[in-house]
Amino acid sequence: MKIKLEQKNYKEVAEIPAYKNKTPRKQRAIWRKLMKVLSAKDLKDCRFTYEFKDMEKLSPDEPCLFLMNHSSFTDLEIFSTLFSDRQYHIVMTLDGFVGKEWLMRSLGCIPARKFITDMPLVKDIVHCLKDLGSSVLMYPEASYSFDGTATSLPSSVGKCLKLFNVPVVMITTEGAFHRDPLYNGLRKRDVAVKATVKYLLSAEDIKSKSVKELNEILKQEFSFDHWRWQRENGIKVTEPFRAEGLERVLYKCPVCGKERTMHSTDSALTCKSCGATWELTEDGAMVRKDAVADGDGAMVRKDAAAGGDGVAVSNADTADGEIAASKAGAAGNAARSYDFSYVSDWYRWERDMVKKEIAEGKYYLDIPVDIVVVKDTKAAYQVGEGRLVHSLNGFELTGCGGELEYHQSAKNSYSLYADYFWYEIGDMVSIGTIDVQYYCFPKDKSVNVAKVRLATEEMYKLSIPERLRASEEAM
Repeated sequence: MKIKLEQKNYKEVAEIPAYKNKTPRKQRAIWRKLMKVLSAKDLKDCRFTYEFKDMEKLSPDEPCLFLMNHSSFTDLEIFSTLFSDRQYHIVMTLDGFVGKEWLMRSLGCIPARKFITDMPLVKDIVHCLKDLGSSVLMYPEASYSFDGTATSLPSSVGKCLKLFNVPVVMITTEGAFHRDPLYNGLRKRDVAVKATVKYLLSAEDIKSKSVKELNEILKQEFSFDHWRWQRENGIKVTEPFRAEGLERVLYKCPVCGKERTMHSTDSALTCKSCGATWELTEDGAMVRKDAVADGDGAMVRKDAAAGGDGVAVSNADTADGEIAASKAGAAGNAARSYDFSYVSDWYRWERDMVKKEIAEGKYYLDIPVDIVVVKDTKAAYQVGEGRLVHSLNGFELTGCGGELEYHQSAKNSYSLYADYFWYEIGDMVSIGTIDVQYYCFPKDKSVNVAKVRLATEEMYKLSIPERLRASEEAM
């Protein structure tokens, strides 16, 4: 899918009035029928099945809030098929409206700005639920999962449930991530998909629980690991290209510790610096192919052990698959709790390494970028080049001949809108305000946007003390 692009200078774009939300209108049944018809072939191809739990508690015409984990475009096909007989609206990022606002509004979509305080969105959802009697579908994670695990939810979700005061239905998918993962260029694989639809909370339940209790319930519902699910259920992904693009997620080598050196081909992932190589097996395991076993059975490169800065990598052939620390020193000892045969654990290690960089004051990014601005729905505007700096102070974006200068504090948001191959343009990170969003595309293609998102999340945690976040949730 592409987005409508126009080239303008920054001064011209700055003078464009910011987009103002329009009151959502009642969705016509013909559009729901069309979406179901268009989804039929894809769901047939993935042998889609579903299960309802306690859904008899929801009346046919009763508006509710649908919450769904977000793995791929298949999610929307599933929802539009299961609930084609119910009027609904869909929360969608504003850039999805660019060049096609009339169509998106006809389909029942409501514009949202990701990871930005968006009161117009809240107002629109209330209007849909209360005035139109329409249900609303939200993906509270706000982005596709990079690593196959849940993305952190904002603490404001519990407050929103209190405000909306309608039943909540949870939709959880299995197989959708492996069928169409974002890192793999959204190439579909032959994996069966299932959805479980569960009546989660009644309006009375919501009234009786605190915001903190509601957030805990949602945290449990959004706790999953698709890689563990795959291996525990013996799911096979046989496509030879299954590892291509995986360096977008696994960007740091756990053997030599270097970044921007990982390279994927077919089912293999290799570090171009030290030569360490893994195969992503059909059942989802990352298996070392170049390693030798030391006396304790840990798989360690000889050069890493000799240099003292390598990290032991788990032997997927051992009984428990757990990582064994190398005798290479502190780096190996620090890695004891990670099982690198799981993509999700490898990514968790990367998060912890980013956290360590931040704590030591070493995290710093300063890169040239191409800049696209979204300010209305007529087009996305290519305004030129600039520099993006990310540090403990947050983001600094400058450029366009000195006309653009934007700062965003580390306290601004709990996460970051980052994406792979955004509308077929490239990997990007997005920052901005309710009125204007800046989409930054690194000129150096080895820059990893996943790491920038991890750093944003960890900086936010440090900038907002836990006690303050806890007090907000308790209200």
